[in-house]
Amino acid sequence: MSYAFVTYEKRDRIATITLNRPEVMNALHLEAHLELKEIWEDFRDDPEVWVAILTGAGERAFSAGNDLKVTAQRTASGDDVQGRARPPFGRITRDFDCPKPMIAAVNGVAVGGGLEMALACDIIVAADHARFGLPEPRVGLMAGAGGIHRLARQVPFKQAMGLLMTGRLIGADEAYRIGLVNEVVPLAELMPAADRWAAEILECSPNSLRLTKEAVFDGLQHSVDDALARDAARVERLLASADYVEGPKAFSEKRKPEWTGR
Repeated sequence: MSYAFVTYEKRDRIATITLNRPEVMNALHLEAHLELKEIWEDFRDDPEVWVAILTGAGERAFSAGNDLKVTAQRTASGDDVQGRARPPFGRITRDFDCPKPMIAAVNGVAVGGGLEMALACDIIVAADHARFGLPEPRVGLMAGAGGIHRLARQVPFKQAMGLLMTGRLIGADEAYRIGLVNEVVPLAELMPAADRWAAEILECSPNSLRLTKEAVFDGLQHSVDDALARDAARVERLLASADYVEGPKAFSEKRKPEWTGR
């Protein structure tokens, strides 16, 4: 599939999505958002791909968030920048129900909407020169694409508030220390590291992982006892799946399971 502002590749059950506007630090404008909408929805709905890796082109930035220059130009000309045509930022930051695992491979600056897209992924691998932050308050804005809420849920509360109340940026090592990222590697090793995570994920039953992710996100809204009660329907789906039969069978036969995701 060919796009102007994003590249999209599928290989060996893995979808690699690359923000491709390096000349503006992979900041996103309306056209990029529309491409991402089509791409992410294709990934979600394609039964042949089981894991996604989101990254940015070049060595400077994963994404600098919103393309403020284009926004300013369109606002000045009277265009409706925030109109109905634009999906949620990067498509995955709101109203995107996708039980498949998603990995962010952060190859540089991830600020504003860039960090919000990374936070919407399940795993973050970062290059050692990457920087993270939600600096919106420094320019009179707020991180309205889920960054405020996801950051406060994904790192210790005081660490989140420190970042949110100052708008400051942190480096990859500090992001790892506070639990924002899963792994930090040199830039040259970033995509191999993301591929390694994806390969480990593919060793698991895709059906089991989808049910697990559904349960995690659903459970965040409920007590543990209520969450367990709500898992009953998921357990029924698990027991009715082909992967449920294949896993123990492969273990007993001392071979790798052949997952189907069904």
